[in-house]
Amino acid sequence: MEENKMNVTEFILMGLTQNSKMQKILFFVLLITYIVTVTENLLIVTTIICSRTLDSPMYFFLAFLSLIDACYSSAIIPKMLTDLLSDTKAVSFNVCMTQLFLEHFFGGSEIVLLVVMAYDRYVAICRPLHYVTRMNYTVRCTLVGVCWTVGFLHSFGQILVTFWLPFCGPNRIDHFMCDIFPLIQLACTDTFLLGFLVAVNGGGMATITFVMLLLSYVVILCSLKTHSSAGRKKALSTCGSHISVVILFFVPCIFMYLRPVATFPMDKAVTIFYTLVTPMLNSIIYTARNAEVKNAIRMLLNRNRSLGSE
Repeated sequence: MEENKMNVTEFILMGLTQNSKMQKILFFVLLITYIVTVTENLLIVTTIICSRTLDSPMYFFLAFLSLIDACYSSAIIPKMLTDLLSDTKAVSFNVCMTQLFLEHFFGGSEIVLLVVMAYDRYVAICRPLHYVTRMNYTVRCTLVGVCWTVGFLHSFGQILVTFWLPFCGPNRIDHFMCDIFPLIQLACTDTFLLGFLVAVNGGGMATITFVMLLLSYVVILCSLKTHSSAGRKKALSTCGSHISVVILFFVPCIFMYLRPVATFPMDKAVTIFYTLVTPMLNSIIYTARNAEVKNAIRMLLNRNRSLGSE
């Protein structure tokens, strides 16, 4: 491929490591983690859809969060697993742009959905008498639509910027996936302003949202003084799960995108964490201390076992 005379048509992903033995070990570890992540999240989605007891708005949004987490991991991890067993780790320009779009689409959608879930908890705890009317089915669907729309617009902005960059020189990406900063570093042009805009769009959006979410939970927790002991305990359990998920998702994202165009050795580990480990932990966090979800999952599995034995 004549890289200096024509635009780059494919990129070479350097992957997680160049050590062949370590690649095989990582493949099996990450494959098991990926299977667990997708299975857990799809199980939650199926349980909420099939269960008559999990019909509150909170579980409606939880189902979409689990769906996004499963899709988010699936947009990145399968390609990485394939590359761990492959000698050639080439990815075409169009496939690279598609992966970049999906990554930021699902990531942006999840950011907005976590805000929606915080609002849901605020109305449920601070305005309980208005909860049914404020969070009716139409409102819920509209809010989810807003999540997808904002995610699309955010991702489209990233793609619009990256797609028209001139790639005419090196085509090796020191990463296991196509991400915005490694790609910008390969562009044959001055990218200082572009990097600043990307940091504002990605890292700035994540930071502002993170601060807003933390402040909203402070308001929610302060309002618990007027609740009964049992009400406080249930609200604290629910809010604790939400806060844990918010921290697990936002802190790595802020580290990755709120900075100048640069890559660091620990970027790959951080990316693995928020694209694979965090989606796996989200489902565990939301089910470990939630008796309703655990009972619904148990009933669904027993029902399927009974149908299978007939």
